[in-house]
Amino acid sequence: MKQPTGFVDAQFPHFVCKLTRSLYGLKQAPRAWFSCFSSYLEELGFVSSMADSSLFVYHSGTVLIYLLIYVDDILITGNNSSSIATLITQLGKLFSKKDLGNLHYFLGIEVQRSTAGLSLTQSKYALDLLRRTDMLDAKPYATPAVSGKRLSIHDGDVLSDPTVFRSVVGALQYLTITRPDIAFAVNQVCQFLHKPTTTHWVAVKRILRYIKKTHNHGLFYRPGSLNINAFSDADYAGDPDDRISTGGSCIYLGPNLISWSSKKQGGVSRSSTEAEYRQLAYTAATISWFRHLFKDLKLPLSCPTLWCDNISALSLASNPVFHTRTRHVEVDYHYVREKVVRRELTVHYLCTTNMIADLFTKGLPSARFSSLVLKLPVCARPVSLQGGDNSMEIDNGKSSIKD
Repeated sequence: MKQPTGFVDAQFPHFVCKLTRSLYGLKQAPRAWFSCFSSYLEELGFVSSMADSSLFVYHSGTVLIYLLIYVDDILITGNNSSSIATLITQLGKLFSKKDLGNLHYFLGIEVQRSTAGLSLTQSKYALDLLRRTDMLDAKPYATPAVSGKRLSIHDGDVLSDPTVFRSVVGALQYLTITRPDIAFAVNQVCQFLHKPTTTHWVAVKRILRYIKKTHNHGLFYRPGSLNINAFSDADYAGDPDDRISTGGSCIYLGPNLISWSSKKQGGVSRSSTEAEYRQLAYTAATISWFRHLFKDLKLPLSCPTLWCDNISALSLASNPVFHTRTRHVEVDYHYVREKVVRRELTVHYLCTTNMIADLFTKGLPSARFSSLVLKLPVCARPVSLQGGDNSMEIDNGKSSIKD
């Protein structure tokens, strides 16, 4: 604690102010707490990642430790158990902490480890959401969104009280952390938070019915190569209200899905080529961020591969000649072409049938939806708990209970 700048008592400069309210909860508290914690980590030899400010890396000789912090919840992993134990002891000298042992539950995400790999699920969170919305006994659906039809702002009657709609949609957004299969459906209902209608509420219930059937689904990670493969796709002029295209992408590290996106693009595209090319640029920027992140993690990466199902967009990205017919394409979208020229990215064609990113751009029929979901590393089976990484909570002034 220090006296506020400009209000330092010259006679007692080292005195501190007596607070009339709790420090915890003030706007300045998170910044002050993070500054204190990160400064101490830097004293211990950690370096803050340039790609993610909440990630700290310790590298000394053969010892490598990663520390990830979210407010006062911390994950620690590394290749040296004794060094991790020493770090936990050092943190305990300055902060009041609770060592929760091997990682099994973090921010609502259930972590289970087996000999085959690691699973991340939110089954408890999903069941709590179904219970809160009285959908536990609802009839399950095979897909989260209707095939061949997009929601419109003019559909249905305006809800008299949109509070429940907004609350449930917000909860569904958090569920997409481990459920890429509902990303498009949730993105679609999120676009009507300002003025939801009865039709939009039916769409939300459909997502909940799908979750009822698949509440135990989640991501599954297994050991593999460090090759990045990304898939990019766009649904040209798919929105019935403003004709803005919806872009979808997913990025794999070896056999594991590490990033996905379903999002409306920033403006109207004049052609399907432009819509696909815009999504290529967005995906390329995400890949570039991952390259920086893995550099901070001290992990080597080969040249990433980006797959697209539009030949025209592929030619536009690979050909360094600026064609006159593409002058209307904004300059910043040629970022992907620059990456290809510098050999920091390779772009290849993939037929639409095998395009996994199609899952994030539109509602699909049950058969195709199921076939694409199978290509995601989704687990729907219980796995036994074994050894894991360390999780910890720093007790910085509030009491809390961890499962």
